[in-house]
Amino acid sequence: MTGSHQTLAFSLFSVFVAITLAITTWVSRNRQGSAEEFYAGGRLFSPMENGFAIAGDYMSAASFLGVTGLIALFGYDGLLYVVGFLVAWLLVLFLVAELVRNCGRFTLADVVAARMNERPVRIAAGTSSVTVSVLYLVAQMVGAGSLVALLLGGTSAAARAWTVIGVGALMVIYVSLGGMRATTWIQIVKAVLLLSGTVALTVLVLLRFHGDFDRLLLTAAERSGHGDAFLAPGLKYGGDWTARFDFISLGLALVLGTAGLPHILSRFYTVPTARAARCSALWSIGLIGGFYLMTIILGFGAAAIVGPDAVRGSNAAGNTAVPLLALALGGGANSTAGTVLFAVVAAIAFATILAVVAGITLASSASVAHDLYASLRRRHAKPRSEVAVARVASVGIGVVAIALGLLARDLNVAFLVGLAFAVAASANLPVLLYSLFWRGFTTRGAVWAVYGGLVPALALVVLSPVVSGSPESLFPDVDFQYFPLQNPGLVSIPMGFLAGWLGTVTSDEIPDEAKHAETEVRALTGAGAA
Repeated sequence: MTGSHQTLAFSLFSVFVAITLAITTWVSRNRQGSAEEFYAGGRLFSPMENGFAIAGDYMSAASFLGVTGLIALFGYDGLLYVVGFLVAWLLVLFLVAELVRNCGRFTLADVVAARMNERPVRIAAGTSSVTVSVLYLVAQMVGAGSLVALLLGGTSAAARAWTVIGVGALMVIYVSLGGMRATTWIQIVKAVLLLSGTVALTVLVLLRFHGDFDRLLLTAAERSGHGDAFLAPGLKYGGDWTARFDFISLGLALVLGTAGLPHILSRFYTVPTARAARCSALWSIGLIGGFYLMTIILGFGAAAIVGPDAVRGSNAAGNTAVPLLALALGGGANSTAGTVLFAVVAAIAFATILAVVAGITLASSASVAHDLYASLRRRHAKPRSEVAVARVASVGIGVVAIALGLLARDLNVAFLVGLAFAVAASANLPVLLYSLFWRGFTTRGAVWAVYGGLVPALALVVLSPVVSGSPESLFPDVDFQYFPLQNPGLVSIPMGFLAGWLGTVTSDEIPDEAKHAETEVRALTGAGAA
């Protein structure tokens, strides 16, 4: 990359960072300091504002960088992520959004603990939420590192490391100073930028092929080196039984995982009513659906215009397909238009990463303060403000995410997010659905559901090809691979539901019918909701 690329891209990125820091500073000067203000932004956002913020929170580096890269490298099989990410929102709309808004205050644990023994349930749900959030953060860190490595020449390990550290520091600033209100406005700005940039790139790709989508697909297949197989199932997830089961496992994780993501669930608490939460989900589905349809064109466009070999040569996981596509659409590395378009896309990608990490960090720090700290604090210890604890927690979470982001820097960001979705679907979704819809659900069942999904999911990832046993692993020089699938969802998701059922039927606890009735009325009508 030439010096003009670097200067322009960093200038645009610096402008966005300056704007977001200004928003954070303004909000921090006008905050009330209450838990409701910090965690939920005072519940003052409109459905449209919250819908844009949810879209900004959900359309992460995995979507903009990772999914397009997978489509560019594997064609049809890369579409699995697009379908999974989008279909998941139907589950959120019909089963989760309104009920969660009515039953909880700030976190997932609020919903589960409404009719349970609070302490063990909050500890379990808080631990799971923090784990999912950190895994999701790692993907964003990897995306940031890949982008800057491309900007600085594609081989700068030091640039990747410092970028991951810088993104981590910025997310801590956003959360600790501005809370939910600043995070929401950053996500809204980011959503508008990302959608605008995606529309522009999509139009340019279609213009290159004179609006002929068939010609785009045929050119992509021809340049892929795989011919018609590029447009058919099986290039990545075909072949032996292991690859086929991996396909099923990933699909389950993507479709079921969204409803268990802490940073998505927390967004439904920022609106004043359950109806507003439902309208927010509708807004977000429209925005997210349009975005993912355009990523299909961008992925095949990168394969047709840039070529899979060039994409893989820049980043083996395909994380830089979109910036390379922008460079090619503008006329190449030595053209002014290419430089400008590349710089704009790089700045939008940075904006995407910063906005998403802010939302995830806020949700995880809320779980630490509102669930773990409140449950584990000694009775006679000096009480501290939950908000103060949440700000300190954001620093610790940032440090952990930075360390893991540096370790996983060579993995595809969409694949990393798939792991986070699998853990969310294994640990959070069973306890959430059981709590909302099973009258006889008990405290033991809730705790077993969380740990019965969380522990197997993490253990299977550690024993999978992701960590060891192959050249693409985190530790390629060692081999303790005993689980053949890369995504654990096919095994760990049923285990979470089974553990919740088993814990309940073996429990001596008699469910409190009055509490269940109160929770049911609140969930369905919103009466008494915060």
